[in-house]
Amino acid sequence: MCGRYANARRDADLVTAFAIDEVVGEELPPSWNVAPTDRVRAVLERAPRQEPDASPVRQLRTVRWGLVPSWAKDPRGGARLINARSETVTEKPAFRKAAARRRCLLAADGYYEWEKTPEGKQPYFLHGEGVLAFAGLYELWPDPALPDDHPDKWLWTNTILTTQAADAIGHIHDRTPLLVPADLMDAWLDPSIEDLETVREMVAAMPEPVLRPRPVSKAVGDVRNDGPELVEPVEP
Repeated sequence: MCGRYANARRDADLVTAFAIDEVVGEELPPSWNVAPTDRVRAVLERAPRQEPDASPVRQLRTVRWGLVPSWAKDPRGGARLINARSETVTEKPAFRKAAARRRCLLAADGYYEWEKTPEGKQPYFLHGEGVLAFAGLYELWPDPALPDDHPDKWLWTNTILTTQAADAIGHIHDRTPLLVPADLMDAWLDPSIEDLETVREMVAAMPEPVLRPRPVSKAVGDVRNDGPELVEPVEP
């Protein structure tokens, strides 16, 4: 699974890395300890709101981690939907519509996983070369208590897809975020691809993640801790 990750990239870095056309909302501060229900920056493609028939624009915008389906009675269940299994994402009612129409990317420097040892749980920071692109889905939930023209009427949320971990990191945890390589990003973000069989084929085409585990301080277990020292190596 992915329950905590780091993203210290500034908006300017993400605009370059993901060929962003439009930056929406204020920049978020860097975080080395992103936790469920935190606000995060997502890469997605949508037609301009005032021109629904126009070509989609690649946006960088803020969403809340923990998906709230549009049909949910309230947003409280979002904290339970931080991850979606890639093998069943096109079948589960909470994710199926988003998988067909609302796919996104979440930028990360790496993510944390905890390995059970005789001495207790040891956190690891799993990372690669440069910025990682987690496969994600996003949803818009309408707050029934607010009028249609209220700026907070729509709650934007997301989930991160996971897949089976490779042997190299599988001893730490059996699941890992699904990583989208550069040559599949355009297709993954393309909202005109709505056929679920095509989505399943895209998921199957994602290569096995190649990540390196690094033991880090147990301080990362407390969401109140944040800073670059959390990703520094320690003796396990």
